[in-house]
Amino acid sequence: MKPLLRVLTACLMALLSEQYCAHAIEASKPNIIYLLVDDMGYADCGFNGGKDIRTPNIDKLAKAGTVLKSFYVQPLCSPTRAALLSGRFPTRTGVYNVVTPGATWGLPLDERTLPQALGEVGYTTAICGKWHLGEFRPEYRPTQRGFQYQYGHMMGNLDYNTHIRDGKLDWYRDDKPLQEEGYTTTLIGKDASRVIRAQPKDKPLFLYVPFNGIHSPYQVPSSYSEPYKDLPKLRGTVAGMLSAVDEAIGQIVAALDEKGMRNNTLILFSSDNGGARPGQGTMNTPLRGGKGGIYEGGMRVAAFATWPGKIAAGATVDEPLHIVDWYPTLLKLTGASPQQKLPVDGKDIWPVLTKKAKSPHTALLLHGTNTNVKALRMGDWKLLLPASGKMELYNLATDISEKRNLADSQPERVKEMRAQLDALTKDAKPLGGPLPGTDKD
Repeated sequence: MKPLLRVLTACLMALLSEQYCAHAIEASKPNIIYLLVDDMGYADCGFNGGKDIRTPNIDKLAKAGTVLKSFYVQPLCSPTRAALLSGRFPTRTGVYNVVTPGATWGLPLDERTLPQALGEVGYTTAICGKWHLGEFRPEYRPTQRGFQYQYGHMMGNLDYNTHIRDGKLDWYRDDKPLQEEGYTTTLIGKDASRVIRAQPKDKPLFLYVPFNGIHSPYQVPSSYSEPYKDLPKLRGTVAGMLSAVDEAIGQIVAALDEKGMRNNTLILFSSDNGGARPGQGTMNTPLRGGKGGIYEGGMRVAAFATWPGKIAAGATVDEPLHIVDWYPTLLKLTGASPQQKLPVDGKDIWPVLTKKAKSPHTALLLHGTNTNVKALRMGDWKLLLPASGKMELYNLATDISEKRNLADSQPERVKEMRAQLDALTKDAKPLGGPLPGTDKD
């Protein structure tokens, strides 16, 4: 019996050791939190030049990490979300514009999403906030796209207090309708904090927090807007809305600290597109244009990355980066499999963040809201093909506000960049859905 007992004991110890190692590997993976603010201007937050809105929690996080001064997204809500979760440009997914309520399309089902990839390596995956990538059939909704937990809304432009959009309730938990009272920004912050507090210590967490603040309709409890009563009415309301987002982010960070998770958490922050109604509601200074456009003000957003001891504090990166880059970067960082059937447009930007490396993009596609509106950045130069069809060329190093069109004086550069732009978009997918008529979403 003794030899048999020794064998059984050895087997048990090996099994326990294997389970321990698996738990240890999972626990060593970083927690990842993506904080996405809706329609925020480039210069709305203090860390990026804002002067009239107090954002102490956001600014503190930015100071603790590295600010990304040339970080690009898509010019509208849904395309940016699709780019983040797939690592692919609209030319691949067909998500150039907004997925409206009841639209019979969304992020294509053959896309391997970021939460799916992270779930494969042991992550708890949760979304608290705005989905906006399709809901007309169950398989397009968050819990079918890799998120193990969902809370918030499927669409944009819902009432902040009643959670109604176009006469219908747009508030869910685990993709099922949820009747609940409260200001959406506050509710999202509280639920995200609850997710953190409930997270097992031996499992890594991917928490995606896409706020609907500061998107229209412009609504905020008076306690937030009162400090800004001397600002013009719309600007004061937007300021209050951003203050509410800042407070919610402070609560999320506090939950991380209480749980002892902060030192092993990578926090990413950005807007989903340029500010809406720039100069009135938001501030994109010194950038030209705003939401929906391919000038810098529509696609270049305030952003940072923070991870104590891993990413330098108080630093800035001026290299051009894109939200598609987080997909391959996070897969490599977490040990998730990079193998998939669809090509990824994003590049690993970890060396840029941690070793002062150059951008991995020699040419960065900056696509607009339909197949005919697009731009390309190569180094400091940016070529635009706007709706007019007349090409524009700017040197962003000397003209960040895109005031001096150099296309006529730089014909060879235009020719070279146009050829590169055409090569990157020659196999572009058609539009996934109808063009939006306004910035309602």
